[in-house]
Amino acid sequence: MAVTPEFWRGRRVLLTGHTGFKGGWLALWLQHMGAQVQGYALPAPRGDSLWQAARLDQLITGELADIRDPQRLAAALHAQQPELILHLAAQPLVRESYRAPVDTWSTNVTGTLNLLEAVRQCDSVRAVVVVTTDKCYDNREWVWPYREQDPLGGHDPYSSSKAAVELLCASWRASYLKAQGVALATARAGNVIGGGDWSPERLLPDVLRQWQQQQPVTLRYPGATRPWQHVLEPLHGYLLLAQALLQHREGADSAWNFGPDAADVASVGTVVEQLAQLWPGEARWQLEAAAQPHEAGLLALDSAKARHLLAWKPTWSLSQALAQTVRWHQAWQAGEGMQRHTLTQIEDFQNSTR
Repeated sequence: MAVTPEFWRGRRVLLTGHTGFKGGWLALWLQHMGAQVQGYALPAPRGDSLWQAARLDQLITGELADIRDPQRLAAALHAQQPELILHLAAQPLVRESYRAPVDTWSTNVTGTLNLLEAVRQCDSVRAVVVVTTDKCYDNREWVWPYREQDPLGGHDPYSSSKAAVELLCASWRASYLKAQGVALATARAGNVIGGGDWSPERLLPDVLRQWQQQQPVTLRYPGATRPWQHVLEPLHGYLLLAQALLQHREGADSAWNFGPDAADVASVGTVVEQLAQLWPGEARWQLEAAAQPHEAGLLALDSAKARHLLAWKPTWSLSQALAQTVRWHQAWQAGEGMQRHTLTQIEDFQNSTR
């Protein structure tokens, strides 16, 4: 399979979370291929964001609202009559989930429930992709990568909320949506990086912010190992998965992993060291001395299912992903047109997948 503009041209797509980091990249990619993209999300955060930097409001229309409002969400589906829904809206930060566990669960779980209930009342919908996370697994801190059939869990409120979303989707698929002819899948990706991410308490945004100010970055867990990948890697997987759902491919309506190659499962310290080699100025880091909330120490994904059944595979290595991220950030600092720059990276990535 391949992601082709011919398949997406004219498709009516509802994208939740379109004002966010991943959602912004995906909205631009879909729009570039000719899809009829409508968004549903909270307003972009104040300050720097991909939505503002790339002026995505010039291209993408949608409703600025909360997925926890079931009436407004159902009305949006009724008005837009989408064929496909890509559900990315979420509270995506582990540390924020410790501070706001109820908001995290209500956004991630109740928000998804509201969406699935709205889908039941909207006859136009044929397929839904719900994005969760690699952190939805019951992390045993072992060296083996997790497969889709491994037990779900989650120590922190964010991870456990996403595990609950997985269970919710499996239940609604079996109880309602499959019988209605709606294909529902969930997608679990690794730690995404890329230009336009200014989220607080994420590694690369924190590092680039501090180094831009010629300050050392403080690392909480330099030995923690994560499956790092450029943001376009899982988005490529979501698009392939959506195509498979709309084509009624056997077994597509299930859970899927989209993770990097084993060589790109690296520690936080390794990533920062590689990033320092790409950074043109002073690049220093130090260890956080204060006690920190629990975070997983070792995590990797097995993506054999996506490789064999969707012909998906990682395209950019970790070093390439870091280079693309720094290049985007430097272009933004130089005042370049970031909509065009972002599209160029999407085009380069898509050409590399062929």
